[in-house]
Amino acid sequence: MADTNTVRILDGSTFVVSEDTGDIEATPSEPTGLFSLDTRFLSRWVLTVNGQRLNALSYDDLQYYEARFFLVPGMATHYVDAKLSIIRERIVCGSFHEQLTILNHDEKPVDLEIRMDAGSDFADLFQVKDEIVNKKGEIYSEVEPGRLRLGYRRGNFKRETIITSSQPARYDRDGFAYTLHLEPNERWVADIDVRTYALGPGGRDLRIGLRAHGSSERLALERDLQEWIANAPKVNAECEHLGRTYKRSLIDLAALRFSPLSLGGATLPAAGLPWFMTMFGRDSILTCLQVLPFAPTLSSTTLRILASLQGTRFDDFRDEDPGRILHEMRYGETAAFEEQPHSPYYGTADATPLFVVLLDEYEKWTGDEALVRELERECRAALRWIDDYADLVGNGYIWYERRNTDTGLENQCWKDSWDSLSYRDGRLPGYPRATCELQGYAYDAKVRAARLAREFWRDPAYAEQLEREAAELKERFNRDWWVEDGEYYALALDPEGRHLDVLSSNIGHLLWSGIVDDARAEKIARHLVGPRLFSGWGVRTLAEGEVRYNPIGYHNGTIWPFDNSFIAWGLRRYGFAEEAATIADGIIAAAQYFDGRLPEAFGGYPRELTKFPVEYPTACSPQAWSTGTPMLLLRTMLGLEPHEGHLGVEPRLPVGMGRIEVLDIPGRWGRLDAFARGRLDLHQLAA
Repeated sequence: MADTNTVRILDGSTFVVSEDTGDIEATPSEPTGLFSLDTRFLSRWVLTVNGQRLNALSYDDLQYYEARFFLVPGMATHYVDAKLSIIRERIVCGSFHEQLTILNHDEKPVDLEIRMDAGSDFADLFQVKDEIVNKKGEIYSEVEPGRLRLGYRRGNFKRETIITSSQPARYDRDGFAYTLHLEPNERWVADIDVRTYALGPGGRDLRIGLRAHGSSERLALERDLQEWIANAPKVNAECEHLGRTYKRSLIDLAALRFSPLSLGGATLPAAGLPWFMTMFGRDSILTCLQVLPFAPTLSSTTLRILASLQGTRFDDFRDEDPGRILHEMRYGETAAFEEQPHSPYYGTADATPLFVVLLDEYEKWTGDEALVRELERECRAALRWIDDYADLVGNGYIWYERRNTDTGLENQCWKDSWDSLSYRDGRLPGYPRATCELQGYAYDAKVRAARLAREFWRDPAYAEQLEREAAELKERFNRDWWVEDGEYYALALDPEGRHLDVLSSNIGHLLWSGIVDDARAEKIARHLVGPRLFSGWGVRTLAEGEVRYNPIGYHNGTIWPFDNSFIAWGLRRYGFAEEAATIADGIIAAAQYFDGRLPEAFGGYPRELTKFPVEYPTACSPQAWSTGTPMLLLRTMLGLEPHEGHLGVEPRLPVGMGRIEVLDIPGRWGRLDAFARGRLDLHQLAA
């Protein structure tokens, strides 16, 4: 999926992954297609002219929701010019629309047979990801007057794709065709609509009212994007690639907005393309925290929908507990028939405390007291989950162990790959497991909830209780998790209380949460910008020299931009502005090599070795919390912090960064501007 010859366009939960010709020809090794609500609605969409496949001259990624492909039959050479041009212009909006244009450049008339092969396997996205498409229902293809209907039914689960054309076409069960006669310099245009339907009881489309239709689609999308950009703060920067990266991130964030079926059009950030175009508790919350100064409305939607789906019972299949915030919500066939538990699935240990953190941070920025009062019950339930259900060992920490041993996640922290947690000798621990950053999140949640209880819930006794519990947790954590011979905090504890004593990026999240003793903060800061963790581009997930270190290991040595943004925020919290600027500078420099679109992760190779950041081969792109990274780094560099109803600004830019302006920052203060100038690079001046 990282192939540079694939083209991706998206709008909310609908996206298309195609070849650079615009063709879709899904195979186990090429998971292309038209996807919506975790189902592939087109797995074949192949254009031929006179039976011949086409070759790409170029394609334009016009906006996140549209692309244009310029094609010719055969291979144009220096000696033989192509006599036909074929242009495919594609727009995604709920479903997708394709305009097909044929131009005859010959001096004589031509007769053409234009065909589009069309088909769908209606594969569940999980089946596509696992490269196993095993359908248990009925796939059908029906030719109807003026259209082709592709469908799949299994009990009450029904999905359909309906294809129509503005030009008369001959439809058959495998596609449709046109017979053309074009005079010299004549142009022929067909508008092809591909509509997708997720049908519920009574044949009603589950997404009714969530999308535009007909000729208004492009205008609606253009207007929406224009409004999105107009409402966001303006960033002017002397560092050109910072300005480009911010603009790219703002547009990608617009593309990743996802409207759950229950919200009637309100949006929250989906996790990322292609596998995670849905609601994720942790990912959506962390993205909202990153972008609060730039797009605060995403936070209110995220908080409300997560609150509405908060756990209410004990369900081992879904790893659900009362008060627990969901991990992931899916709408495909495997979830509908409980072949996997994501309907929703609750197997994450961090989303619940982070829910409380976001609610408090959102109120500090926006002054939305009503939402704090509205979500008091859910917030209290989340705090009860921390104390009553997450402490599996009984020692006051958040632990996790999956109860669904078939399809549940083994690691329920943000480093959720199977081998992300290890001892110094490389061994993997048993269960349950407790990672260090979870304890930091719990501490932060209690401190923040104490403020909410005192100021908005009129419960000072509860506030005092939470403050006391937070102080006890901080004292206990600093005693139990400190690795003396390394002078850092353990990545995790095993059930016997032994340290997973590797040096990892997780310690940066501890600074962000505030759980680190002041006396130890400088040691943590030195590790984070030291040569074992910091590559020059960013902080590695696992330190160089550890047994499981691998610069392209998913959570064992790669650099995650989102991880670095929270580490930089944590460094600023403890007063390490220079170190925070160093990390921000590395990540922003890396972004220019990805055309301003930071990937999910990239290699942890030393900067002096590669001279450019090496992309992780299967990284999601765009990904929400990578998209949010430049925004949080801007906040960190400018020292933007809400304080008693006002916006504080305390800039500390990397050396040589130049002037930065962030204009019209929204918040409870209205709209304010922030300015900063980096110090000059004396070495460059001398040169």
